[in-house]
Amino acid sequence: MKTTETRTRPSDPGVDQARGQLRALAASTPAAAAAVERGLGIASIVESLDAEPPLVVGAMLWPALAAGALTGDDAAAGFGAEAAAIATGLQGIGEFHAGTQWASDRQLSTTQAETLRKMLLAVVTDPRLVLVRLASQLHDLRGARDLPEAEARRLALETREVFAPLANRLGIRQLKWELEDLAFRHLQPDDYRRIARALNERRLNREDYIRKFMDQLDRELAAAGIRAEIEGRPKHIYSIWRKMQRKQLPFERVFDVRAVRILTDSVAACYAALGVVHGCWPFIPGEFDDYIATPKDNDYRSLHTAVTGPGGVPVEVQIRTREMHDQAELGVAAHWRYKEGRARDAAYDRKIGWLRELLAPAADGEAERDYLDRVRAELFEDRVYVLTPKGEVVDLPRDATPLDFAYHLHTDLGHRCRGAKVNGRMVPLDTRLANGQVVEIVAAKQPQPSRDWLVEPLGYLASARSRARVRAWFRKQDEGRNRQEGRELLERELARLGVQHTIALPALLRELRVATAEDLHLALGAGGITIAQITGAIQRLQRASASAAGPEVTAAPRRGGATPPASPGGLAIEGVGDLVSSFARCCSPVPPEPIAGYLTLGRGVTVHRADCADFLRLRARQPARVLQVNWGGGDDRRFPA
Repeated sequence: MKTTETRTRPSDPGVDQARGQLRALAASTPAAAAAVERGLGIASIVESLDAEPPLVVGAMLWPALAAGALTGDDAAAGFGAEAAAIATGLQGIGEFHAGTQWASDRQLSTTQAETLRKMLLAVVTDPRLVLVRLASQLHDLRGARDLPEAEARRLALETREVFAPLANRLGIRQLKWELEDLAFRHLQPDDYRRIARALNERRLNREDYIRKFMDQLDRELAAAGIRAEIEGRPKHIYSIWRKMQRKQLPFERVFDVRAVRILTDSVAACYAALGVVHGCWPFIPGEFDDYIATPKDNDYRSLHTAVTGPGGVPVEVQIRTREMHDQAELGVAAHWRYKEGRARDAAYDRKIGWLRELLAPAADGEAERDYLDRVRAELFEDRVYVLTPKGEVVDLPRDATPLDFAYHLHTDLGHRCRGAKVNGRMVPLDTRLANGQVVEIVAAKQPQPSRDWLVEPLGYLASARSRARVRAWFRKQDEGRNRQEGRELLERELARLGVQHTIALPALLRELRVATAEDLHLALGAGGITIAQITGAIQRLQRASASAAGPEVTAAPRRGGATPPASPGGLAIEGVGDLVSSFARCCSPVPPEPIAGYLTLGRGVTVHRADCADFLRLRARQPARVLQVNWGGGDDRRFPA
């Protein structure tokens, strides 16, 4: 039978020697004394978790190394290379926190707290360092009473939102319970004192009560021939408050203030043990749940019941097999999932599982180091976590740049990005960001992305989403430029033909079958509608107006009619449509010479030889007026020359 006592072991001689050396160092300066004192406090917590000696010594050295009281070379020479490497790795984590500019009176968002936890796991070079970081958080929180109230609340906030859930996920309950209770005491002192007073009034040797309950239960199970292990646990204050809030219960209705857990060899033994429990003490109606027959959605399996123990005191009893217990602690039904109610992230769960295995004591130290080397490269290799100047964490893809960071925060900020500072220093925009860096964007007033940002080999953007935003900006800019150019082309052509005051724009839009003037400008600027089409539409409108006002005037049929359009000398010219056309006198083209058309003021289309010098000069000055035309009909037709 297990007891509720904390397991201890004799201190490693190397740890004792390191402790003595650091105490001697503490006598040098007040700053060194403070750093050494903090290191010894953190190391004592790490040591209580059965950590290996190099990790304990590294935890001792970390504050002294960070304060400059000890150099890396001196640490390696005096305390061993492995402990010095651990201390240096802890310096890489730094004083990781939730951001000094976050208000202490508001909670972090669920997404932000989750990203902070992922970032902490990503920035460490050795996953075991997370254990030391949690211990340092607990050490600092224990001394938070001496801090200003705002600083104590900030420390408690990040503990509750980031570090306590992480300790829970890693299965380090010794730290998790105390972290939660201390944070609760600083953030909600009235609620903490109310529950603490209720527990004190009911304490009456509460620990002794659980021990006696377990002794009686152990005897009853043995008498029934059931092999089992029994664990006892008093529920901590924050957990009691959360259950009261979640189920809207008064303190008197919280039945698991005292709780025991029974671990058996088989499912049949679980139900047999349940019969023993209910045979010894009356069960409390409505408090029985069979999660073995009906597992939870996350595959959690166990029997939960509550009984009225000796003296009329309620006790919660959980019964499960050892396999169910291992699955609940390390597998897909890990306790933190159904406590936090979050959706599953398979990749993240796998990495959490690796960390939990690494932090568990191993019988074979060499095998553990090999496993550590293999896993280290795989932890969070696909993401990078950086901070804004306000301390908010931004989750980016691997190889992300400051430009990716800017576009992640806001599309407009990315468009206006002109430079970036990383940890206070200006860097190029194609710099690869690393975990834990603080990134600040230098922005202009007006957006002006560069097309170079879209060239992947140049490495400005690692995110396809960011590149899509840049492409969208250029499409929008091209649209505006085309619309402006189309408007100018239309105005010039109307002015050239002298019809800007006589042709109604709605009539022109109907003739061209365009919905709005903006659509006409855009199509004209982009080349969807040509100047020749504009001129032809105007001439058709003018003829229609003249027909309505006076005698009918015979006009050449439109292209596509029964007969080809008229042309000089009766020769059909394809590509002119129903425009008035004539041969240029400068070159007098004849079939089958290559020809081209040029819109001439007041004379319609003038047909030139394609190599005519005059035509080439005109094309250079006004390329928009050039038309593609060809000879129509056969080559055996007669024509004047």
